[in-house]
Amino acid sequence: GAKRPPPPEDDSDSEDDFGPMPAAPGAAAAAEAAAPAKKRKRRKLQHEATYLAALPEGEYYEKSYMHRDVLSHVVVTPTDFIITASMDGHVKFWRKWTEGIEFVKHFFSHLGHVHALAASTDGTMLATTGADKLIKFYDVAGFDMTNMITVDFTPGAALWIHAAGAPEGRCAVASMDDPAIRIYGSETATDAGPLATLEMHAAPVTHMALAPALPAAVSVDGRGCIEYWDTSLNGGYGAPAGVAFGSKFDTDLYDLVKAKTTACGLAVCPQSRSFAITAADRKVRVFDLRKGKLRRTYDESLEVFNRAQAAGKLGLDSMDWGKRGATERELAGNTAAMSMCNCVFDATGHFLLYATPIGIKVVNVTTNRLCRILGKPEAERFTALALYQGVPKVDVQLELARRAAAGITEPAKVAGEGNKETGEDPTLVACSFKRRRFYLFTNRVPLEAEEGNTGDLGGRARDVLNEKPTAAERVTVDTRGGALASEVCLRTTLGDITMRLYPEECPKTVENFVTHCRNGYYDGITFHRVIKGFMVQTGDPRGDGTGGESIWGGEFEDEFHRALKHDRPFTVSMANAGPNTNGSQFFITTAATPFLDNKHTVFGRVVRGMETVKSIEGRSTNEDDKPFDDIKIMNVDVMAD
Repeated sequence: GAKRPPPPEDDSDSEDDFGPMPAAPGAAAAAEAAAPAKKRKRRKLQHEATYLAALPEGEYYEKSYMHRDVLSHVVVTPTDFIITASMDGHVKFWRKWTEGIEFVKHFFSHLGHVHALAASTDGTMLATTGADKLIKFYDVAGFDMTNMITVDFTPGAALWIHAAGAPEGRCAVASMDDPAIRIYGSETATDAGPLATLEMHAAPVTHMALAPALPAAVSVDGRGCIEYWDTSLNGGYGAPAGVAFGSKFDTDLYDLVKAKTTACGLAVCPQSRSFAITAADRKVRVFDLRKGKLRRTYDESLEVFNRAQAAGKLGLDSMDWGKRGATERELAGNTAAMSMCNCVFDATGHFLLYATPIGIKVVNVTTNRLCRILGKPEAERFTALALYQGVPKVDVQLELARRAAAGITEPAKVAGEGNKETGEDPTLVACSFKRRRFYLFTNRVPLEAEEGNTGDLGGRARDVLNEKPTAAERVTVDTRGGALASEVCLRTTLGDITMRLYPEECPKTVENFVTHCRNGYYDGITFHRVIKGFMVQTGDPRGDGTGGESIWGGEFEDEFHRALKHDRPFTVSMANAGPNTNGSQFFITTAATPFLDNKHTVFGRVVRGMETVKSIEGRSTNEDDKPFDDIKIMNVDVMAD
């Protein structure tokens, strides 16, 4: 597994220190007072390792899937479904399997943005609200729309508030136009009004979450005011009986108002012990739900990270952090994107997960310790999160048939009563800023990180192309002659070498390389430099390392990307004579060469033909590292996406 970062300093409370004891009369007391203060032992969570084993720990995301537009919402249900929504009003249902997920159904739910995506606690019902003033209800297991209600206000946040097993679902829907919360039944007629209307807020409600153990709901409005209200049928939607305070003035529920900030995300732990709020001031606040008291505050502001970077605590180079900082400032100015930055509790309620500029943090809120960071090396700025834990309920015959259809012959790992311990597949689903993809973090190694592995059950790579390119994208590809292909095959005199390219991360480098390949520029060129245990180099028409130019003539700039490093053998990188001097020459590493990071542009990985690279590496060379026998690139095949 990935090396975990050290735990953060405990700055949210001072309970670890007793301080010096009061002085007593006499010299002995003075000596005692001068002795070092005793330290209280760090608080420990029993079975912490077991709880962490039920959470994903991948440093890199395993797979990603596409929408046609930027993702806006994601939810996970106990019935093994993942549901995603995008800015264009589309909603997709995905089925969780023993390993990975599979697309099930697609709905064009709303004309305009989806404002809310809410699943019931038992995972059987789904609600969406949109800019078209529609509320839609769905049967999750049957992935079918069951009801649609037209309203005369702009619906916003939504929350199912009925108890599990209730004969009819009840959904609370907030208005973006006024402070009211309206309760609708899942079978409410299209033209019927709400079952009840709640008016405890003074501003439009932005977030709601259910605390089923009370039973109650927590809601936050646009001014930062936090309210509790009873969700039981006989509770009248008034103040819940399970709280341990008589007045809000005895609590910290006005903390957001005092800080002059608003909520971006709200989550209640499954046991209804705590709730957490991510706010626009980049602080994550954890409250004791029954007491309304603030337990923890985690400052994740850009200023904190800037200080940590200056002190060398982040482990990032200045260029990498500069890009992250710029993205963070852009995110701060995007209200819609900021409202996606939520947080999620795990099944135990002890761990809180939320996204930061350096990845997704997993924090033990009981011991106040940072346990791990997911996705730190990735290029994405993650936002909305949803967590799946447990064992997918998969029919054995259906799973076997699915694998057979995909051409998989090895025994399937099917979850059932006899293998629950091995059938668990914890998965964190994450959206990303300005991205049309959602990302899956699991305990498995990404496909591209496995030597020679280029596919999965469907034969796809890590970033699955499950959507057709848009008209604008097709025009771009046509006008560039298909320059942004993502795979090529070098046919050499010693065998084939297939390389996966990264056009999204370094488009200019890939365009230069692929255009040279299409134009036959590399045909007949030799591997002019071979160093065992280091790399093999080619791409020079002169064959001595002094020639070659870009498709634009002359040289072009470097394209360093924080997710593409010289951290493994068979990395494809540009040769140069210094910064921004790229032409046509490139090399393939035969070992990890991290000292080349941010000096040479990584633009691909070898995915097949590693044995050919090793064969080239093993050839005898002269004192200039040139093989005695010429090894040539005969031609290059460019694979279309």
